[in-house]
Amino acid sequence: MKFAKVVFWIAGIWGVLIITPLYFLFDVISRRDPPAITHPGFYYGFAGAALVWQIAYLLIATAPERYRPMMIVAALAKFSYGAAVVVLVLQERMHATDLVFGGVDLLLGVLFVAAYLRVPSRVG
Repeated sequence: MKFAKVVFWIAGIWGVLIITPLYFLFDVISRRDPPAITHPGFYYGFAGAALVWQIAYLLIATAPERYRPMMIVAALAKFSYGAAVVVLVLQERMHATDLVFGGVDLLLGVLFVAAYLRVPSRVG
């Protein structure tokens, strides 16, 4: 149980630290990584949804046995972003440096699966 708690606490805190600044970097990202972002609703919608997932990871950390089924969904969230980054880098639609964040998500996805397998399922 301790492994799952540590993994999800780290994931949640890391995510909050990485996602929250996006709310203040809209214009900076547009300038440094053209073309400019043209759909702010999608941008802020992504940032909001991603931030909510970080809160879900922190919630899972508080009671891994209770929230064990959510660990699979959490892993899928991590794998979906990590895989998308890999594909987009291979297509040269993202910078290779973005693989750092995709790689972190893929690693966390693997750790989420490991946590799921180590936490006993709740009976009754």
